[in-house]
Amino acid sequence: MHRRTAVAGALLAASALAACGGNGLSPGTAAALDGRRIPVAAVEARVAELRDTAGGASADARQQSDGLARRAVTDLVLDAVVARAAADRGLAVGGAEVAAARTAEEVRYGGAGPFARVLASRGVPGAGIDDYLRRQLGIRRLAAAAGQDAGTPAGDTAVRLALAEAATALHLRVNPRYGTWDADRVALLPDSPLWLAP
Repeated sequence: MHRRTAVAGALLAASALAACGGNGLSPGTAAALDGRRIPVAAVEARVAELRDTAGGASADARQQSDGLARRAVTDLVLDAVVARAAADRGLAVGGAEVAAARTAEEVRYGGAGPFARVLASRGVPGAGIDDYLRRQLGIRRLAAAAGQDAGTPAGDTAVRLALAEAATALHLRVNPRYGTWDADRVALLPDSPLWLAP
């Protein structure tokens, strides 16, 4: 893959919510978009996948856990936000396109295994490959619709604006335990988003 726009970066805490979150969220909810909950259980499942991808616990297990959880919530939120931004512009990415993109990348990297290992090095678990590709296709499509390349500063700005609009339309709310969504940076604070994959 070229240096792709990886809209991820902001990372969150792995522990389960013990009580109601802020912003009127019900117990056990990490975030809500247009009435759809992202439950803590989904975050914990993604954290387990990311931990396996990362190769187990580090010396500072708490710090690693916090990082993996922030990444998990960010990815789950962005799945919905990117999909909404694309759909609002008639640019939705279909399953066939995701499958074709995956096949093309597997050929490019010499097989499914090598491709999965490349994504694993970027914190993308095997179970999340299709979601990752769908986000990347959506992001590139949003930039192209604005006449830009997603990997350029102008493209970055166009994508951020589209995602900020989508997050607002979805009435995105994140439990304070997991951070604060910054619409301008398209990230859960305090971390900044990483738009370009290494």
